[in-house]
Amino acid sequence: MNKQDFTTTIEVEETPEQVFNAINNPRAWWSGEIEGSTVKLNDEFTYRYKEFHLSKQRIVEMIPDRKVVWLVTESQINYAEDKKEWTDTKMSFEIFEMDNKTQLRFTHQGLIPEIECFDSCSNSWSQLIQQGLFSLITTGKGEEIFLG
Repeated sequence: MNKQDFTTTIEVEETPEQVFNAINNPRAWWSGEIEGSTVKLNDEFTYRYKEFHLSKQRIVEMIPDRKVVWLVTESQINYAEDKKEWTDTKMSFEIFEMDNKTQLRFTHQGLIPEIECFDSCSNSWSQLIQQGLFSLITTGKGEEIFLG
């Protein structure tokens, strides 16, 4: 049984501070509706995309220019049999400086191949991080991507 969490990485020329600030502005790189605050420890926000996806996140770890972790406190993935399969999972954004570049490693802890939405959700996260967030960091303008 493979218990590997979904992970993807990007590398940019911008500073860790620019990467950190972009992460904390999900409205600029996610399609859908976001309500609530996304900028400081213990902030809570809700993400909704039409009738397909609803999740509530709380920022449980925040180290400026280094790390942000969101805990999913509620979820409703309407196309999955287990609509709450994201509940109690975490999204971790870790920022590293390497060779005069900044690397961002995103991990959705609990998004593993054994859950129903793994394929669609991991594909969505790949697009969100590698296109939407990457664009926001490198151009100042995000590509809004649907998170499935």
